Amino acid sequence: MRALIGAIIAAGALIGLGLTNLGIGLRYQAIERSVNKTIYDVKLHEIDNPLQFGWVFLAGMALIGLAIAFVGLAYHHERRFRETQVGGRTPDSVLPP
Repeated sequence: MRALIGAIIAAGALIGLGLTNLGIGLRYQAIERSVNKTIYDVKLHEIDNPLQFGWVFLAGMALIGLAIAFVGLAYHHERRFRETQVGGRTPDSVLPP
């Protein structure tokens, strides 16, 4: 369940990050025509503050979601390994005699 939640968080953050990048591209698509008729790359510190915040926040959430997914999968595999060491029985599945 932890891995699924982490994957959902990461997927939502990556979708939001893609939409934010589309918004940044639409906002600054005409910047190259106004600066000496040459191609100009807009740096992260040059864009508007709300777009900066959205980009950094969603990138952080994507990293956090991936971390939760990997830790959740590692915990899941460790738990299944311990179940095989005990003989397939978990404390939850032990029925009283």
